Amino acid sequence: MAERAEGRTAQARADARFMRQALELGRRGLGRTSPNPPVGAVVVRNGRVVGTGWHRLAGLPHAEVLALDAAGPAARGATLYLTLEPCSHHGRTPPCAPRVIAAGIRRVVVGAIDPNPRVRGRGIRQLRAAGIEVVLGIEEASARELIRYFAHSIRNGLPFVRLKLAASADGRIATQEGRSRWITGAAARRLVHHWRDEFDAVMVGSGTVLADDPRLTCRRPRGRDPLRVIVDSHLATPPGAAILHAGRSPVVIATTRAHEPRRARALATQGAEILVLPARGGRVALDALFRALGKRGIVSVMVEGGATLGAALVQGRYADEIAWFTAPLLIGGDGLPMLGPLGVRSLARAPRLVAHTTCRVGDDLLHLAAPRRARR
Repeated sequence: MAERAEGRTAQARADARFMRQALELGRRGLGRTSPNPPVGAVVVRNGRVVGTGWHRLAGLPHAEVLALDAAGPAARGATLYLTLEPCSHHGRTPPCAPRVIAAGIRRVVVGAIDPNPRVRGRGIRQLRAAGIEVVLGIEEASARELIRYFAHSIRNGLPFVRLKLAASADGRIATQEGRSRWITGAAARRLVHHWRDEFDAVMVGSGTVLADDPRLTCRRPRGRDPLRVIVDSHLATPPGAAILHAGRSPVVIATTRAHEPRRARALATQGAEILVLPARGGRVALDALFRALGKRGIVSVMVEGGATLGAALVQGRYADEIAWFTAPLLIGGDGLPMLGPLGVRSLARAPRLVAHTTCRVGDDLLHLAAPRRARR
């Protein structure tokens, strides 16, 4: 009995180790596979890895298919470690569960169940019906974290929205003259480029374009530029803006029907896609914007500024998560505030943040929290 218990413990340790390897592979697909989830797979036979794969792009083969192809005949009788259960339906590619069965896999270790109603346990049931042993719950929290943007979009039909802010210790994002480079240190800026690599889209308001002239590109080695979105109700973005002349990803400018066609033509000539949406209070209706992004397969959006757009996200409860850096410097009351007016009349009605965590990033502090009444 003691030997059996020791054997089970050794197997559990091995399962966790190989699943962590599959998770590392899956993370390579962040920001690249939408609207599909990022997935990693590892095939192990007799304690040795014989095949690996990760989902690289929507429409291309899924992780388990790549890993099985890499393993070849060695897959027969082997164990497949998969961060997400195999799909069981036809999409852009054939279902993967029958492919796993045909490969002769003996045992499948699954990190998370697919939240998509078209799958949600069906792949696991197909495997078990074929006599394959299926093990669940290994590194489940990490597997669910890997697909959290995808899961959010499946539940809501809308992308996951992170509001990113950076401010001085007294909550200011720039001096009274509008100077903001650089409030945060190099480590914080590197992390933001890491996020750009992993999010499907980044978004700013036209005020940020006019004040900072950002490119919104990813400056990581082998990184990819996200879709870049400017919320610009009156098309104030100049045709010479850096964002239109840098980077490899498209630029979408969301505006209202009140825009001047002449400005739209000038921006379109520079390669921008003009997205005309309904207005609310004279500004782009954010609910319509996020629905439009969701329809084009965007499952995650990082909003990087500015104060007016950030306040609109908080007021409208569109921010699912707020990430803000606090830098160890003071600007004073004549500086520009981190958020625009929220219309708070009493503290009892002020937006509250939950699940608040803080960590150090270089000389700065990073806070992560969720608004209590975030859209779900």
